[in-house]
Amino acid sequence: MSAGTAPGAPHAAVGGWATPRALCVLAPNPSPMTLDGTNTWILAEPDSDLAVVVDPGPLDEGHLAAVVAAAERAGKRVALTLLTHGHPDHAEGAARFAELTGTAVRALDPALRLGDEGLAAGDTVTTGGLELRVVATPGHTSDSLSFLLPADAAVLTGDTVLGRGTTMVAYPDGRLGDYLDSLRRLQALTVAGEADTVLPGHGPVLGDARGAVEFYLAHRAHRLAQVETAVEAGLRTPGDVVAHVYADVDPQLWPAAELSVRAQLDYLREHGLIELP
Repeated sequence: MSAGTAPGAPHAAVGGWATPRALCVLAPNPSPMTLDGTNTWILAEPDSDLAVVVDPGPLDEGHLAAVVAAAERAGKRVALTLLTHGHPDHAEGAARFAELTGTAVRALDPALRLGDEGLAAGDTVTTGGLELRVVATPGHTSDSLSFLLPADAAVLTGDTVLGRGTTMVAYPDGRLGDYLDSLRRLQALTVAGEADTVLPGHGPVLGDARGAVEFYLAHRAHRLAQVETAVEAGLRTPGDVVAHVYADVDPQLWPAAELSVRAQLDYLREHGLIELP
């Protein structure tokens, strides 16, 4: 978690068309944790009347209705709902949205699904000619997924990569080792030229996907080194480490930062780099 900004000039606005196939409807739930609010994505082929919605967002009737209305204005009918992960700011409204649209909800976590089909790494979702490839990106949470939109060379990252600042590892469900592997998986997509643009779950679109992911990897390495140094200097509790290492972060975010610190401490212990009870 950081107040820093990933490279690649972000779009000035949050919401609206980001690519020829991706329209963002911003949920009215801004906060230090959700930035401007949750980005709900409407995805569709330009010549199709069917759309996929990713992350309907919080249980807010006005927002859910706005998503349906935005799809209709674009000449689309929502045919499927997908979830990047189960945090309430992304998924709480999914069941109600499914009622409004008559769609199934597909997610990695069976508890979040409505319908017979789930999602798994390597799956390809096709609706109305639109193709989405499911990429496993656990770490922020154990059920986190990203969706590659090959036709636009874009990747929807949920909370794995944000449009501004960096995300937390929601320990104990989220694990740092998994998160680093996920970032490397996304990095490989960018190096291969399959993903040039990040369509995040919060914050503005990032036009330099490779730079953003590499910034995240460098940031994680830097934070991990800071935590290791803090422990070597005698700091023992996660709260003490947060106050020292995350002094540049808004204190409102320290509870979330503490989850990341716990994940970092666990990672350092597992790799024999520190000794703590």
